[in-house]
Amino acid sequence: MNEQRIEVKVSPPGGRLDRIIASSIAEVSRNRLQKLIRAGRLLVDGEVVIKPAYALEGGEIISLVIPAVRDSSIKSEPIPLNIVFENADILVINKNPGIVVHPSPGHASGTIVNAVLAHAPEIQGVGGERRPGIVHRLDKGTSGILVVAKNDASHQFLQAQFMNRSVHKTYIALVDGIPKTRVGLIEAGIGRSRRDRKKMAVLPPGQGREAISQYATLEQFTAHTLLQIQPLTGRTHQIRVHLAFIHAPVVGDRVYGKRKPSVPIKRQFLHASAIELLVPGEESTQTFRAPLPKDLEDVLSMLRSITS
Repeated sequence: MNEQRIEVKVSPPGGRLDRIIASSIAEVSRNRLQKLIRAGRLLVDGEVVIKPAYALEGGEIISLVIPAVRDSSIKSEPIPLNIVFENADILVINKNPGIVVHPSPGHASGTIVNAVLAHAPEIQGVGGERRPGIVHRLDKGTSGILVVAKNDASHQFLQAQFMNRSVHKTYIALVDGIPKTRVGLIEAGIGRSRRDRKKMAVLPPGQGREAISQYATLEQFTAHTLLQIQPLTGRTHQIRVHLAFIHAPVVGDRVYGKRKPSVPIKRQFLHASAIELLVPGEESTQTFRAPLPKDLEDVLSMLRSITS
């Protein structure tokens, strides 16, 4: 996108600055506009305003310069992608385990973002330079459905659905042990662990961020249970932390579960099997699915043979 210079006259009764300007520039995400405001790139009647929530009364003249998107330091890499669905607005991927979603310390390359930039270069800069197109994440060891926005408008549209919790995600997990009930709801706030800041943990009531997960038993073995989980909120490591909290940690999860896997597996048994959301431009929701990968199916076949 080239540099844009925009001037808007505010109609009565006014309102929040970021909302007024966002309604005038639909192709740029509200999140990016807020960053531009805080960076001092917006004038109200000739005066710099850096508060996105600044109250307008109507009649003011807003002037904004949207700089051209800078070239990202993230490089494209021809990494194969398992594409489930694609149109001009979104890309739905069946993520393989062992690959990180976006560059981070220790993972400067070889990520989903690097692969997506090679497949769809127009995603560069969408929603920010560090995580172009990313609206949600999966852990490195988790496989399954991942949705990527291909432009700012769809990025904003998808982010809004995640924020208002209208996106429905379904995961499959094999856990060590047997939960006390075949169906359950876990409501336990999550935050940084006080013992290890690299980990998340369930915190005492009133602390941490609200986190809710519901689960149902799909299959039960002698010492393991196959669960279907639907996270109703989207906290970091939520499913793994919640299942460990009810003493049914994900098999192969060396961070929150057993250090040595109880079955022959090289990663955590956690798979994002489906996601239901509204695709930009559509009137009804769509569900995208990813079958259980072979390595996880092999584990289940082994357990079934032992149980029978």
